[in-house]
Amino acid sequence: MPQQPSTPERAGRLRANALGTGGIAFLVLAAVAPLTGMVVIAGLGIALGNGGGMPASFLLAGVVLLLFGIGYARMSKYVSNVGGFYAYITAALGRPAGLSGAFVALAGYNCFVAGAVGTSGALTSGVMNSVFHLDLPWELWSAVSVAAVFLLSRRGVDVSAKVLAVSLILEVGILVVFDVAVLVRSGYSLAAFSPSVVASGSVGLGLLFAATCFIGFEATALFSEEARDPNRSVPRATYIAVVSIGIFAAITSLALVSAIGVPDAQPVAVRHLATGDLLLATSQGVLGPALTDVMQLLLVVSLFAALLALHNSASRYIFALARDGVLPKALARTASGTPRNASAAQIAFATVVAAVFAVLGLDPVAFLTASMTGFGTLAILVLQAMASIAVVVFFRRRRDPHWWSTCAAPGIGGAGLIVVIVLAVLNFPTMAGSAAGWIALLPWLLPILIVAGLGVAAYLRRRKPETYAALATAHPVLSEKDSAPNG
Repeated sequence: MPQQPSTPERAGRLRANALGTGGIAFLVLAAVAPLTGMVVIAGLGIALGNGGGMPASFLLAGVVLLLFGIGYARMSKYVSNVGGFYAYITAALGRPAGLSGAFVALAGYNCFVAGAVGTSGALTSGVMNSVFHLDLPWELWSAVSVAAVFLLSRRGVDVSAKVLAVSLILEVGILVVFDVAVLVRSGYSLAAFSPSVVASGSVGLGLLFAATCFIGFEATALFSEEARDPNRSVPRATYIAVVSIGIFAAITSLALVSAIGVPDAQPVAVRHLATGDLLLATSQGVLGPALTDVMQLLLVVSLFAALLALHNSASRYIFALARDGVLPKALARTASGTPRNASAAQIAFATVVAAVFAVLGLDPVAFLTASMTGFGTLAILVLQAMASIAVVVFFRRRRDPHWWSTCAAPGIGGAGLIVVIVLAVLNFPTMAGSAAGWIALLPWLLPILIVAGLGVAAYLRRRKPETYAALATAHPVLSEKDSAPNG
């Protein structure tokens, strides 16, 4: 019987031409969750960071990540692989470093999703009780979120992109209403950008919290194999994501501190630190109770959108490593161009982790979110820094003449990311939001993951040389005129 030709499903190929620039941008911006960032992270940054100077922290973090994004976007024209930064690091620094980066990404994104399951359940439970007096356990709401993510992810990334587009427009819309209302009522106080205010409090913590608001933008490359034109759509989506997040976060935080009063922003934020409702409490006076209730309901939408978007990113790292033979090949099987097995494995992992915390009776925010989201954030920051080094090395080896976009910008951005990582490690309990001793030890998992990646690479090189040789090389892009090495 003649052998059947390989199909995309049998070969483990994702659906091509499923996403344009807008679709990729919505996928990553939804992962950033602007409304959640302003409700949760901006409040923490104002209280624990540099108070009324937080808008400047958002702009500074945006500049750092935009510089990194310049080199990242340029490299996306040369490497198109669902492995994202795993493929980038492999192409520049070699397979052992690439696998180390892949292990950091795998742990970071999967832990982040597990934490998001707890966050979504806990905050949804609180909002439903506050708005509708519907007092149901967080575990139920987490289960509903997980089931919805599972079903949507099986429909394909294009369906997820459409759902996330609607979610993103709604959550951004209510923040725009808040921003405009503050501007009309009292105007924005530019005192927030004065050097004395920006340098007040803890500038380092302010920058750290601002940088965490951008987590998720780096996932644009993960969708390159599903993009209609990855040479254009991935760079464009990257720029759109970074610039949009930076400007929007700066304006909304400026509206927030202006509504409170720049000098009073930090002490007021400290008083709301335990409840985490600085923006919602301020909105009561600016928008009134009805629109504030709408904001709370859209916070639920924002949390779900972030969970769905992060799940898509985590699934693609699982798929990429399975396709390359590092994880079981069964996880690389697709259906209609969708990585269904990787998706199912990812959501199963997040559900089991959340269930363990629930069975142990641990608070979902104080323990599940703090540990998993805290570690996931740090891991993704480390991954970004590794990628920035990879970008510089990749183009220096090719003697690329575009010095600014291939060396200076990503180099400065990488240095800024390293500063943020140092701040994150030194202040990990504060960033995670928990003083538990075992949570403070989580950063030590990162060197273990890096060593594990090096060890697996050594094993594959010795025992499975064909698998080792094929790592992260499935879909290189070398079609551009400038793809050949210069000189």
